[in-house]
Amino acid sequence: MMQLDHLPNQRANEKVVLFLRRHWFAILTIITAFVVLTAVPGGLMWYFWDTVEGWLDHSLIGPTFVIVGSIYFLSIWLFAFLEFTDYYLDTWIVTNERIINIEQEGLFIRTASELDLAAVQDTTAEIRGILQTVFTYGQVFVQTAGEKGRFHFKNIDNPEHVKEIVTKLVEEDKKRLSAMGGTGKGKV
Repeated sequence: MMQLDHLPNQRANEKVVLFLRRHWFAILTIITAFVVLTAVPGGLMWYFWDTVEGWLDHSLIGPTFVIVGSIYFLSIWLFAFLEFTDYYLDTWIVTNERIINIEQEGLFIRTASELDLAAVQDTTAEIRGILQTVFTYGQVFVQTAGEKGRFHFKNIDNPEHVKEIVTKLVEEDKKRLSAMGGTGKGKV
């Protein structure tokens, strides 16, 4: 556990228990898609270079080919950049009092949600498929009765362990609140 120094609405005695990001395998899929989408056309251009060279020498087809190719490769770069930004900026912070869910959706949309641990009704870990089983990553769903009914921790490392920690923290927070007489001091 580490002490929070700059978290929004920080509470007294609140400590970070988990700081989660997506599993490294998620970035590997972005890199793989980028390499395939750039290497296949590059390989085809190399293989058919005699034909491509003739197109490039043509006064109308040459510039059109360069413009279309540039748009294609710039689109791939943009796609990879947007996916990496989403991967890197999606974070989940679990403290001893609450869960903070920060999700980046595109370049200019960022959603931050939080919920008190006492409001958690159910926690579910899900590992699907052979890759998630081999690399031990998957999803964790935290169910509440509130307006945002379900928090989704996407593609995180060791979801079973995270589920156990969140469940334990929920029980501890509910005990702490009942010992305080259910006043919810320090809660928003």
